Amino acid sequence: MAATTHEVQERVQGVLDRLVAQGRETGLQAAAYFQGELVANAAAGAADPAADKPLTPATLIHSFSTAKGVTATLTHAAAARHGLDYDTPVAEYWPDFAAHGKERITLRHVLTHTAGVPHLPADTVPSHMADWDAMCARIAGLTPLWEPGKAMGYHGWTFGWILGEVVRRVTGLPLAAALRDYVSGPLGIEDSLFFGLPASEHHRTATLVDGGWDAAIASLPDSAAIFTASPRPVAAGTELGNQKSYLSAHVPAAGTMTAAAVARMYAALLPDTEGPRLLPVEAAKEAARLAVSDNDRMLGHPSPKTLGYFHGITWAGGSPQSFGTTGSGGSGAFADPTHGIAFALTKNRLTADSYAAHTVAAELYAALGRTA
Repeated sequence: MAATTHEVQERVQGVLDRLVAQGRETGLQAAAYFQGELVANAAAGAADPAADKPLTPATLIHSFSTAKGVTATLTHAAAARHGLDYDTPVAEYWPDFAAHGKERITLRHVLTHTAGVPHLPADTVPSHMADWDAMCARIAGLTPLWEPGKAMGYHGWTFGWILGEVVRRVTGLPLAAALRDYVSGPLGIEDSLFFGLPASEHHRTATLVDGGWDAAIASLPDSAAIFTASPRPVAAGTELGNQKSYLSAHVPAAGTMTAAAVARMYAALLPDTEGPRLLPVEAAKEAARLAVSDNDRMLGHPSPKTLGYFHGITWAGGSPQSFGTTGSGGSGAFADPTHGIAFALTKNRLTADSYAAHTVAAELYAALGRTA
């Protein structure tokens, strides 16, 4: 028998409290919607251990690639409003992108990580990320590593700028404004979901602390595929994620958010959701449908993708039908259309596993009488 909303909240809160008490986590949030209703919005621990600052449901947490799902959703919302065709070459919207053999790369290729440009120039440093036009020029200058559509490889950073520049050109809006107009504003979460964090909001952010993630990345050889996609100076970790200049930059492969905000976004993508929709029902179903399931050249293992999301977020607690994205250090969010669940977990202790997300999601599903 499913628990009441109050009982779900208490059970999720209890898991968060235990994770902090056990020393596994420093501070974290979890939020969930079930059949359109917010059933959990919990937080525990410290936002800044050095300052004894508590982490609350309103604390903003930089959650790295958890925001790729936000970028994908923004792209789909712009496509729905402006009639974009996913099989249209990116260069039709962004002519300079055609350089060096990229003229046939389509929006579908980018959304499914099959475009062949997962890499940043090897000399990329954080200061480049603060200059939108400069980053777009650097990406336009890339040569594909494989023929578009012939292989899949996680586009760790380039995913965001390619889709973001298309959205900017189609909507005529800077990315932060497009996010507000197409996604966060309609859902009432514009104060909790950001690309390019305003200076006025920096005081709300949690400090990222290392829980083994930084050491795991540092131990990898320079030949590791991750450094093709993300040169060491811009590898996701506490050093990058605590830089105010980086947080303020428009970097749409990553973002700053609350768990409640990103869970609300995923709830709006479920076909049977109550409340505002971001996409027509059929468009939302297409976005969630399995698109590719090949071996991922950057991740080194099979990694099924939909149009912009990972398919089957089982490692973070979702069912095989779920879709969403996870971020470096263990944050993640997904929608599960089979069970009508939208879930997000954000945290400031960067670990090399998804134990927290998986554990909290398991408790949520159990409380709702569901099996992931």
